[in-house]
Amino acid sequence: MKKWKCTVCGYIHEGDTPPEVCPLCKAPAEKFEEIVEEGSSRRWKCTICGYIHDGDAPPEECPICKAGPDKFVEVDEEGNELPAEEKPSAKGAESPAVKDQRPGFLARMIMKFHLHPISVHSPNGILPIAVIFLAVSVFLGINGFETAAYYNFVGVLVTLPLVLFTGYTEWKNRYKGAKTFVFFAKIACSVIVTLTLITLVAWRYFEPGVAEVDSPFRMIYFGIAVTMLVATGIAGHLGGKLVFGTRDK
Repeated sequence: MKKWKCTVCGYIHEGDTPPEVCPLCKAPAEKFEEIVEEGSSRRWKCTICGYIHDGDAPPEECPICKAGPDKFVEVDEEGNELPAEEKPSAKGAESPAVKDQRPGFLARMIMKFHLHPISVHSPNGILPIAVIFLAVSVFLGINGFETAAYYNFVGVLVTLPLVLFTGYTEWKNRYKGAKTFVFFAKIACSVIVTLTLITLVAWRYFEPGVAEVDSPFRMIYFGIAVTMLVATGIAGHLGGKLVFGTRDK
């Protein structure tokens, strides 16, 4: 049976012809292209992020989440894990220990309704604008923009507990608490964003003129904001890589 890939969202369809409309992004049939299977017939799936590898053995490291070969399982053409008796032995491939423990109700709801990607749009969308407002105030002396930046920082700080909680829940359940570089980097960036944001809000609250033109601390304050924005960007990039990094496969 033929396989067709939506070039807009990456959805895979099986059938003699592509669907009239993509069930995910509603793209028309002409946006689908046929997938031509080449190379080895053996396929390996990363149990952390879902990346599919074609080859005689799993890769030394997942290119998406950096998990080792022991986190890969062999799957069939449809992506279903092969039963234990059907798995040929392969050097470096070990079945990962899977806990027979279903996530709790709250965790299932968070993952089902994608609450982490929804909540993380607040810092990812608002913080760049807030830092731009702060830059206008610091370098052009328009104090009204500094006030706008401050209230944007407060707004993001209010949403941050939800972002952190849903992110932790996703990591522990969807990604099985994997301890790889990608996740450690995301956690480190989250800590940096949290600490710098608290610093910015608290400093401005106790010293309202800290970012004004005549303040000797305005460049330090602005530097903290830039550090926070860089950490936010890195965390967003890594999160996008985890979610969309498997599209090409």
